[in-house]
Amino acid sequence: MPVDFTAIDFETANGNPASACSVGLARVRDGVVVDRAYWLIKPPASHPQFQSFNVKIHNITPDMVVDAPTWGEQFDDLLSFIGDDVAVAHNASFDMGVIRAACADAVLPTPRLKYLCSVQVSRKTYDIPSHRLPLAAAAAGYGEFAHHEALADAEACASIIIDSARRHEATDVPSLAKVAGVKLHQLKAIPLKL
Repeated sequence: MPVDFTAIDFETANGNPASACSVGLARVRDGVVVDRAYWLIKPPASHPQFQSFNVKIHNITPDMVVDAPTWGEQFDDLLSFIGDDVAVAHNASFDMGVIRAACADAVLPTPRLKYLCSVQVSRKTYDIPSHRLPLAAAAAGYGEFAHHEALADAEACASIIIDSARRHEATDVPSLAKVAGVKLHQLKAIPLKL
């Protein structure tokens, strides 16, 4: 299926969404992953702590991000990779929440990304007991992967959208959203409290 989009996944240092510590990106063209990117991110000084729960999940430790770019330093690279694509994430409210919170913390404008949630698409496509990423990716025919490694998660997410587009005979992400009966969202800034 000739679908084009960029799948994205973040890992965070702690429970605050502004504490991004890694990002994985998978660019899809004509239904095939054609480019990948991964990098570590140094969490902001306002939320620097790594909670043991998070470290246990993603295995990223404070010493690994000491020399990593901050949100502001990597922001242009992130936007450049996504370009004009629809961003797709599994449980997109989390990943888009990271972008919103990290931009607010760094006093950067929130990008007006269009985005789609692959969990919602999975629910409309697969009859499976849970739509967690490993199970939804397996339903899409994607093999085992290193869950909670941001690039692996982004590629698994991409597989769900590629397979769903094929099953729904959708030629692009907006038509997939329409035929699956899910909403294509637009990221908005966190309202300022005056």
